Amino acid sequence: MRNKIILLTTAGIIATSLFMSCSSIPKNAKPVTGFQPKRYLGNWYEIARFDYRFEKNLSNVMAQYSFLDNGDIKVLNSGFDTKKKKWKSSTGSAKFTKSTDIAALKVSFFKPFYAGYNVIAIDDNYQYALVAGRNLNYLWLLSREKTMPEKVKQQFLGLAKEIGYDVSQLIWVEHDMVSPYASNSK
Repeated sequence: MRNKIILLTTAGIIATSLFMSCSSIPKNAKPVTGFQPKRYLGNWYEIARFDYRFEKNLSNVMAQYSFLDNGDIKVLNSGFDTKKKKWKSSTGSAKFTKSTDIAALKVSFFKPFYAGYNVIAIDDNYQYALVAGRNLNYLWLLSREKTMPEKVKQQFLGLAKEIGYDVSQLIWVEHDMVSPYASNSK
């Protein structure tokens, strides 16, 4: 009986922590409303990010988004490992945490574990996006091209600072190679 209680308690703690991390977003951040998922699909180049272990030593990082048959979004991330001198990729899936017109998602590369993925700013033409993770340790500036106009960059950095991000810690991603994972889709 004691083992059952411990097992149930442990399962409850794990389930609660998974639930809490799924839909998380930094306190002062708000996901984009009126979001149009179809327009977000395709290739995005990572312009800047905070350093964390899954992207350690990566340059030429890009993400590709497409719909899966079940309505979730397929995520293919790739980049060139500058230490190992080889391309890396990882495939996952993302689900909306609310409705599909609110850009609050949870993404998983290692099911059943999910992390927050929140588009907190996007331009009208869906060319540039600012993405927040579950807390102030995760932030990405994305572009459809390998560069981002200075005006957009400064606007995104200003918003990130208002939320509480230390933007001086951003890594600016080099794009000097063509990814073998790149598709011709937008």
